[in-house]
Amino acid sequence: MLLVAAADDTGSLDVILTAARTLGVDLAGLDTAEAAGLVHVGDGRVTFRHPLVRSAAYHLASFMRRLAAHRALAGTLAGRPGDVDRWAWHLASAATGPDEESAAALERSAEHARARGGHAAVAAACERAARLSPDPRERGRRLTLAAAAAAEAGLYERAGELADQAAADVADPQVLAYLARTRAMIAMARGEAETAHTVLTGTAEAIIGQAEDVAVTLFFDALTPAWISSNYAAIARAATRVSELHSTKAGPLRPMRRVLAGMGGLAGEEPPAGLAWLRDMIEGLRDRSEPAELQERAQLAIWDLVIGDDTMAYERAVAIERECRDQGAIGLLPLVLSLVARSQMFLGLHREALASAEEGLRIARDTDQGYYAALLVGVLTYLAAIEGDEERCLKFAEQIADVHDAATGGMRCVSLNLLDLALGRPEMALRRAEAFGAFGPAARTVMIMHRMPDLVEAAVRAGRPRFAAAASERVQMWAAQTPSSWADAVALRCSALLAPDEDAERYYEQALHLHQRGGRPFERARTELLYGEWLRRLRRRADARHQLRSALDIFDRLGARPWAERARAELRAAGERQTGDGRASEGVLDRLTPQELQIIRLAATGLSNRDIAAQLFLSPRTIGYHLYKAYPKLGVASRAELARLDLDEGGRLTG
Repeated sequence: MLLVAAADDTGSLDVILTAARTLGVDLAGLDTAEAAGLVHVGDGRVTFRHPLVRSAAYHLASFMRRLAAHRALAGTLAGRPGDVDRWAWHLASAATGPDEESAAALERSAEHARARGGHAAVAAACERAARLSPDPRERGRRLTLAAAAAAEAGLYERAGELADQAAADVADPQVLAYLARTRAMIAMARGEAETAHTVLTGTAEAIIGQAEDVAVTLFFDALTPAWISSNYAAIARAATRVSELHSTKAGPLRPMRRVLAGMGGLAGEEPPAGLAWLRDMIEGLRDRSEPAELQERAQLAIWDLVIGDDTMAYERAVAIERECRDQGAIGLLPLVLSLVARSQMFLGLHREALASAEEGLRIARDTDQGYYAALLVGVLTYLAAIEGDEERCLKFAEQIADVHDAATGGMRCVSLNLLDLALGRPEMALRRAEAFGAFGPAARTVMIMHRMPDLVEAAVRAGRPRFAAAASERVQMWAAQTPSSWADAVALRCSALLAPDEDAERYYEQALHLHQRGGRPFERARTELLYGEWLRRLRRRADARHQLRSALDIFDRLGARPWAERARAELRAAGERQTGDGRASEGVLDRLTPQELQIIRLAATGLSNRDIAAQLFLSPRTIGYHLYKAYPKLGVASRAELARLDLDEGGRLTG
């Protein structure tokens, strides 16, 4: 009786008694066990006094008796609505060798677990199903599913072991491609972008004769790790290889091939036509249907950022983040939160970006994802640079000083450049940019290209017109291929900085007209500041004050202190006497830490502490502590009062 109760994982009294009867067990044994203090029976359940008692009852039984107990439980649960998953596990536990019925039942159970957000449970079910599979091909496919689920759960070491085991039995091109993407995901989490690229392209070559369309998608997937690792020769090789194929298939393959060709050209220092083709391909996917896999959709969010579509990157990344939390896909969260944080940073949601980056960094370190941890530290470095917080910026920059991939190195370089520019050290910024390779291959990373306008301004301030002109040419070329008004506006600002006075105003006015369409408020404020400074030098003080006031308001809202001080100084020079100190615009929300803000927004929706803890992968006690600290700052005492506050992103709650 104790063995049957221990083998059952729910303690359901009716299930235990029914299974025991099929084994001919004396039901009075339950009374004896309860009298001995081993179990408690009540409310329709059997509860063991201690987990060790249950473990002893199960493991002291012989192997054959354990099989019999599981077989009896499987027979009891067969056909019962709601008990399909338990039936599958007991059926599998009763198997003594390969058994396709048990394996298939477990795989179906894994799909149910995926829907409930249990990726670790999916991995366990698929692995057990693989062990029971008589067909080696089915064994390899199920091990591949187990590896992918383990990776999504953040169990990267186990995922790597399962992927290695799967490789020997996988031959189907579709499954090989899925396995390659999983192994690439594991490699990226470990910071091995070159390995990820090699795995994807190697698999593409292996299946190209059987499934050319699948091979092309793998070559396209391989662009991301090659771009991140600055392996532009590999991009060019992949582009050349795909151009040699003779397939004329329509659908998504044709735009993918164009993108590969274009990115190969960009890798070879040709004008970036590939960005326009990349944009066309992404927009085409939106019009049809996007990939179902979260990892593939995250790759699209990366390319959204490459082409400068911050809003689409944000919307896509937030949707993926929500699904990751719902599904418990903690392994993907660091990558996704890095995308959320970057897009929030670009959109001027700096406090939200800080909260996203800090949470992502915590999860990345907990799951040993060094690459994404470094990326997230890079976001924190850049946010500190915008604020002009030199101590924090240098502290974060030091943490990633030994990380040499282009994405993290690029973020570190541009952060320190922006800090130097904000603090009046343009020559230092230029020297660092030259050392990093401002006009070489490294300049093609997203952050370097998006921050090239900083180098234009630094070179103008340092009296280096040739450097400024070369940097501006890069900006113009890049902006011409993006879909964003802000990029065109920044390109016009760079033209204004280099233009004679008779032309500069036209460029500034055109830039401001484009800025009004939205996107990157920090860049708009930078344009207004430079225009205001230019107007003041021409003694057009009233016009200058209009631009400088707008710039100051944005800088204060973003917490960009050095830039705000520069705008205030210009306003005073333009005749404005009351410029304030930036504290007047502070709202009640500014009193909260980023994590407190994140938690009170969730609490305001009515979620319990336990629900919030599950969303943020924290303990309920930690959630309660943060709410205890946040309520007095907001002047509220309950969730009902929170629900009445304006807590929208970008909003400013006033006291």
